[in-house]
Amino acid sequence: MGDPTDDMTNDEKRRDQLLRAEGSTEADAAPRIVTSQHGSTVRIDIADSAAVRPGPGPGTEDATETAD
Repeated sequence: MGDPTDDMTNDEKRRDQLLRAEGSTEADAAPRIVTSQHGSTVRIDIADSAAVRPGPGPGTEDATETAD
């Protein structure tokens, strides 16, 4: 008998794994990066919809706060 995940795409496997934890939501499985191809170069950017972003967080000394 084969692995049930054999028929799943990598994106489906990622989503499945992120939603296994008790109390997880669809937001936990939301994509956090976007990729684009530019010739032979692949660019990786943080998705605008990502809830968590790299860098210093609010309230840290290195954080730059801007007023809207």
